[in-house]
Amino acid sequence: MKQFSDEARSGLVWLPEIGMGRYPVTRTHRPYDEEYFSRYQAMADTGMGRQLTAARIQLVARHYHGPLLDVGIGAGQFVEARPNTRGFDVNPAGIDWLKQRGLWADLYRDRYPALTFWDSLEHIDRPDVAVAKAGRFVFVSVPIFEGGDHVVRSKHFRKSEHIWYWTHEGIINWFASQGFMLAEHNVIESDLGREGIGSYAFVRV
Repeated sequence: MKQFSDEARSGLVWLPEIGMGRYPVTRTHRPYDEEYFSRYQAMADTGMGRQLTAARIQLVARHYHGPLLDVGIGAGQFVEARPNTRGFDVNPAGIDWLKQRGLWADLYRDRYPALTFWDSLEHIDRPDVAVAKAGRFVFVSVPIFEGGDHVVRSKHFRKSEHIWYWTHEGIINWFASQGFMLAEHNVIESDLGREGIGSYAFVRV
C-alpha cells in the first residue's frame, strides 16, 4: 500500500468522473527564468508564432472589445500585438519585460473584465482563484486529453510545468463549476500545427 500512497501524493492523479487530473509540480523545479523567456521569444518570432497570436486576437475579438489582462505572457507577443492589453506573469524575466513597458498588472490584486490564459492555466496552482478575477470573459488555450493514459503518453505531460490536465468535457464542466458557460470552442491552434490544443471562450453567467 505504501507504493500506492506514495504515487497518489507525488504522481499524476486522474479522475475520469470529472475528466480532470493533477500532477504536483514542486515549486523548486519550475523552470521560469530568463532562458525560459528567451525560448518563448524564439517560438513567437516564427510564422506559426505569428499565426497563433493572430488567431488568439481574433478569438477574443469575436466576443469582446476592451481592456484585458493576459495571464502568463509567454514572451509578451499577445500583449504587444493587442491594444489595451496588460500582462501578469510569475517568471521574473516576464515581470521585468512588462514593468519596463508599463504593462504589468497584478492578477490577484484586482478584478478584470476579461482574462486570457494562452498555454498558462495548466501551470497555475489555484486556477479557480485565478479565473475568479474575471468579471465577464475568460479565453483559454490548453492541451486536451482523452484520459489519464493519454496524458502520460503525451508531449504535454510536463512534470516541471503542467499541474492540471483536462478532457474537452472536463474543462467545460470545470468552468461551469466556476460560474462560466462556453461561448466558443475551436481547434485552430491544432490546425496550425500544434498537437492536441483546444481554444475556448467562456462567459460568466
